[in-house]
Amino acid sequence: MLAESIAMKFEVPGQLVALEAIGSGNVNDTYRVVLRTTFSEEQYILQRINQKVFQHPALVMANMKAVTDHAHKRILAEADQADRIWQLPRVIPAINGDDFVVDEMGGYWRALSMIASTTSYERISIPEHATEAGRVLGHFQSIISDFPIDQLQDTLPGFHITPEYLRKYDQVLTQPCAQERLGISAESRRLAKFIDERRGFVDVLESARERGEIPLRPIHGDPKITNVMIDKLTGKGTSIVDLDTVKPGLIHYDFGDAVRSGCNPAGEEATDLKEVKLDLDLFQALVEGYLFEAKNFLTGAEKSYLYDAVRLIAFELGLRFFKDYLAGNVYFKTSHEGQNLNRARVQFALCESIEKRESKMREILEKYC
Repeated sequence: MLAESIAMKFEVPGQLVALEAIGSGNVNDTYRVVLRTTFSEEQYILQRINQKVFQHPALVMANMKAVTDHAHKRILAEADQADRIWQLPRVIPAINGDDFVVDEMGGYWRALSMIASTTSYERISIPEHATEAGRVLGHFQSIISDFPIDQLQDTLPGFHITPEYLRKYDQVLTQPCAQERLGISAESRRLAKFIDERRGFVDVLESARERGEIPLRPIHGDPKITNVMIDKLTGKGTSIVDLDTVKPGLIHYDFGDAVRSGCNPAGEEATDLKEVKLDLDLFQALVEGYLFEAKNFLTGAEKSYLYDAVRLIAFELGLRFFKDYLAGNVYFKTSHEGQNLNRARVQFALCESIEKRESKMREILEKYC
């Protein structure tokens, strides 16, 4: 088995005892590797990087190594004042000294240390969990906030640039497949109208960046709730994983996506739109945790756009799902024909819920800022 031979090419002592596929991610192939010596057992995560998504895997690894090395130094320096053991995966070097191994077919593999005694969850169900998720994201952003962005590569150009997604959506609208789907579905036409009515706010964050109001910073890029690790023994958040998408960006996309994925108890695949909503109790708890860690490095202008970020990211993901549906389901994995259409309906329903709660959400943000 290819993975077994690759597993022995990293700087981890011992003989291979077990290798098992883990996780349900749609991007990388992931395995847990177990090695043993006479006196110890070592476990680590082995992943094959998906080169269809990450076309420059060496740059992905350079970003990950640089940011985690920086973050680990900050964690160690602040450990005596911390109320928990903060962790981040460590990039394990290959035997030849590289940060990855390239197989005979040109595939890129990496090894990462495991975050011990932790678990992650598909959804947030209680405010305490939301607070911990917020603290994990805020802490991660805080300890990398002083990392020079000119030392990071943009490995996913256009990712989380909402006006660019709208431009691609408009291109898809001209295709016969899209026109046919719009023609036969009243629900599709309703969603298209929903988009048209919100074109004016699509560039809210990018325009603020261009005006110099909010800066580019190092961001996680994909801080959904499943990437937040909770300590099994203490119940406290301890780490964030899946660092492939670390790149220069706006912290607002991270914050917005954490709220979008964590504060809608119905989830992304809900079929009853009446159940889809922004839960204000979860939102307040997440904001409390996030700003506890992040408010000291965020500027006043950055704080002022946090509500807009939540509204925008729900709209953005709905736009991406709907575009993919109109294009014939070419990007997101689906198990049935209307899945991307329903996913878009859910995100747009969440966007509407966020809009209806704007005044209360802004009050909550002001309280903790």
